[in-house]
Amino acid sequence: MTGTGAAYDAVASLYAELFSDVLTTLPLERALLAAFAELVLAHGAGPVADIGCGPGHVTAHMRALGPETFGIDVSGEMIALARQAHPGLRFAEGSMLELDLADGSLGGVLALFSTIHLPPRQLPLAFAQFHRVLSPGGHLLLGFLAGDDPLPREVDHKVAPAYEWAPGAIAELVRRNGFAEVGRLEREPHDGERFRSGLLLARRRA
Repeated sequence: MTGTGAAYDAVASLYAELFSDVLTTLPLERALLAAFAELVLAHGAGPVADIGCGPGHVTAHMRALGPETFGIDVSGEMIALARQAHPGLRFAEGSMLELDLADGSLGGVLALFSTIHLPPRQLPLAFAQFHRVLSPGGHLLLGFLAGDDPLPREVDHKVAPAYEWAPGAIAELVRRNGFAEVGRLEREPHDGERFRSGLLLARRRA
């Protein structure tokens, strides 16, 4: 993930300028984030980690919905911008493949389009980390680039290499790593977007 971190370091300020208010244009994503927050609060088993938090806009949105929330990102520049924009929240630099968090310490994991840069062979390692740090019954909300090919396909992302996954394929991979699917959402690209978006909500099995 060092290459991905460096790539996002280089565009951090521009990324924050372009995307820090993007949720105002995404009603479906806001609805699923609200459902995720409700499930986390009902479970009452710990905070939410926003993994791949970027400049912290989703972290702040989730905290406003109720759950205690903190952010982690591999880009030090993104973390600096997040701390500047949201001084009341906690942010830390770190890799989703080696989370510095205790086993079972979280009620929720958000990973919105942050796992898209992982080569397919590494994605199960990230899911294993998410499973480890979630309490039994805790929830994962995963955002991914949705494709039609049965195998993951590399695409030309503007910042770093990324991969599309068929929704069924990524749901099966999540299931094989200790989660039960709760629901999923798929939508077509909005103006200015190049890829279909997928959101998968899952619960860590006991």
